[in-house]
Amino acid sequence: MGELTRIAACHASPVFLSAKGTTAKAISLIQEAAKNKANLVVFPESYIPAFPIWSALRAPSENHDLFKRMAVESIYVDGDEVNAIRATAKQFGVLVSLGFSEKVRYSSATLFNSNILIGTDGEILVHHRKLMPTFYEKLTWAPGDGYGLQVADTPFGKIGALICGENTNPLALYTMTAQGEQIHISSWPAIWPTRIPEGILPSTSDGVVTVNGNGNGSGGKASVSSVARGANYDNVAANRTRAAAHCFGAKCFGVLCAGVLGADAIEIATSGSSAPEIVSKGLQQSSRGATMFLDTTGTLLPGFTIDPETSVHEQRDLLQEKEGILYVDVNLEDCIEGKQYHDLAGGYQRLDVFELKVNRRRREPASFE
Repeated sequence: MGELTRIAACHASPVFLSAKGTTAKAISLIQEAAKNKANLVVFPESYIPAFPIWSALRAPSENHDLFKRMAVESIYVDGDEVNAIRATAKQFGVLVSLGFSEKVRYSSATLFNSNILIGTDGEILVHHRKLMPTFYEKLTWAPGDGYGLQVADTPFGKIGALICGENTNPLALYTMTAQGEQIHISSWPAIWPTRIPEGILPSTSDGVVTVNGNGNGSGGKASVSSVARGANYDNVAANRTRAAAHCFGAKCFGVLCAGVLGADAIEIATSGSSAPEIVSKGLQQSSRGATMFLDTTGTLLPGFTIDPETSVHEQRDLLQEKEGILYVDVNLEDCIEGKQYHDLAGGYQRLDVFELKVNRRRREPASFE
């Protein structure tokens, strides 16, 4: 049996729109995880300074001040906040995967949804910018590039990370598979509303479609898809479906790390809205993301929490409503068996039929000679 890698997924809320406060909280969580012998510490999507949840439920014309705060509180990859977290990773000898909203020195308002993997020596191993912001995220973030589509070969496994909706992109996922990925990190927000939750606005439908003519179903009614019913986004099902498919295909472990919606987030995202009651209820009633682990077949891999006072371990399938750190111990040799059946970047692939080229150049606004 090979050595075990201990992963700590931080199911945590930021200090909303505070880079300084959230950085301090992240450092505290790294210290706690390191004390509990974690090798890899993972944070949610755009953990510093926040995920722009207001864009889901408020009109863009209402959000100028919130965008300004987001731009001011976003951080540089070579700035004080990242440097402090790098120093903590080095001090405790742990790997850290950090999601953050990144600002750049060539613009006062261009932001990227970014993730870095920091090595045990404090060096940045991978710096990734989300390829394409999803839906209303385009109101905050610019598209990234392929520079960060890299898997880091570390003492604790070959580790890759994609951000939220990127885990839907089969080409991005295959890019990670083709680098021998053993641990796949997918980072997620606390909520991701696609509709105002049912019951907040006046309903025009009871959620049942009457079938005319030769329709099936008792009483002329038939069940319909969640999309047809106008259901809101199910964060747990949607995130697990995508991550599990990748784990099964790549024969890797999956780390799903989601944020937590704090009371400060609701208060700030609601303030100044023309419909504060609707926004507040919409945020509170939206499906919460969950932090969990998957094994190399895509099956749920139970983790555990560690009581900070008693050090008692409690088995947990996932964390959702409350903050905490979910741990799991994985044996990387478990990545081997499934590749006898489907090694998608190796013996089960037809490299003479399919060819994928990935552009890893970092995009800059100009080239100066």
